[in-house]
Amino acid sequence: QLQLVESGGGSVQAGGSLRLSCEASGDTLGLNYMGWFRRAPGKEREWVATILTRSTWYADSVRGRFTISRDNDKHTVYLQMNDLEPEDTAVYYCAASKRTTAISRAGDFDFWGQGTQVIVSS
Repeated sequence: QLQLVESGGGSVQAGGSLRLSCEASGDTLGLNYMGWFRRAPGKEREWVATILTRSTWYADSVRGRFTISRDNDKHTVYLQMNDLEPEDTAVYYCAASKRTTAISRAGDFDFWGQGTQVIVSS
């Protein structure tokens, strides 16, 4: 099985930055897409960003402010979040997929982390 563990969440004021990390362990063979989703209070889960090797995709709400990257040797994906807004407050989940295609649909990701809380105050 593949396990994902997130870290790096916390509280920050609007305009600040945070960097989330997600390390994959266990059966990492065939790991392709890695992504981030978030769930804000009272809202449904929302896709944030996905990476495949060097190809990246972003939700419109975060494009230009967030950057997703990965270190394949460490089986780790990162989410650098800059210029944070109160609307970014959510629990952020790391997700991974061994499928041939997995961009923004949660159903295409088979492995999930436990989530890390991000709070942005105004």
